[in-house]
Amino acid sequence: MKADPRDQRRLLDLQAIDTALAQLAHRRRTLPEHAELESQARELSALEDERVRAQVAVDDLDRDIARLEKDVDQVRVRKEKDQARLAAGTGPARELEALQHEMVSLTRRQTELEDAELELMEQRETAQATLDGIERRLTETRDRRAQTEQRRDQTLAEIAQDEQFRVSARQPLAADLPADLIALYDRVREASGGLGAALLTGGRCGGCRLDLSGADRARIRAAEPDEVVRCEECRRIMVRTAESGL
Repeated sequence: MKADPRDQRRLLDLQAIDTALAQLAHRRRTLPEHAELESQARELSALEDERVRAQVAVDDLDRDIARLEKDVDQVRVRKEKDQARLAAGTGPARELEALQHEMVSLTRRQTELEDAELELMEQRETAQATLDGIERRLTETRDRRAQTEQRRDQTLAEIAQDEQFRVSARQPLAADLPADLIALYDRVREASGGLGAALLTGGRCGGCRLDLSGADRARIRAAEPDEVVRCEECRRIMVRTAESGL
């Protein structure tokens, strides 16, 4: 293939833009914020599971406390009725004596229920403290995630702006070069990991970084200036300049 030596040298400018675009794409894929957000998502999921379990524990205790309060109220009402009947002093002596025994039993029962209720209330206080701690950690983690998202979005916006600038510079440059040269450059670049053209410096290919053999030097030295030469090792386009060492 033939191409004006000036156009061949301009391939290096195009390659510089494409390399920068590839680096920007790599940076976008490997932003540390991506890993941070994944870690924070796992942390939030685990904390949410903890929160659900802690909330269930509090709800269970509330239900048990409410049941005990109802039982205490029933005992209290029964005691008040018995106390009223004893205060009235009406009825057979045997019945009044039975009421007195029942009052003792009810008082003991009320004490047992109130002690059990007090123990559950202490357990609930501990369970609520655990729930409050988990919710604080959830809030802190959500705040950190929001900050991470903000950093990620800001960096992505900067990358997009840089990409737009470089793409706008690439389009007229590529359009000004011969179509067949661009087609070859794009094929080579796609097949060789993004590097389609490299500078030949001091007898060394700038693509694979290998020194040319004597035969390759002779071949390239004999080539016309407008001949597009390629490295025998990596097949990349080698751009010749006064520093090529031929």
